[in-house]
Amino acid sequence: MADKKLDAKGLNCPLPILKAKKMLNAMEQNETLEVVATDPGAIKDFEAFCRTTGNTLLESQSEGGNYTFLIQRTG
Repeated sequence: MADKKLDAKGLNCPLPILKAKKMLNAMEQNETLEVVATDPGAIKDFEAFCRTTGNTLLESQSEGGNYTFLIQRTG
């Protein structure tokens, strides 16, 4: 269970990343954020985002046009 959730459905790049970044910046170290997006580009975007920010992408799932990411604030 994530500490915080972000519904980014219907938003296109770069909005899901920008909203996630804002939420992660307000979170404590090791807290988790679950992001649900519908933009297929979000898969590569969140992988790159976590790699460059030092946050940990714990999980990435795709189901029924929804893309769910579980990110741990470590960066």
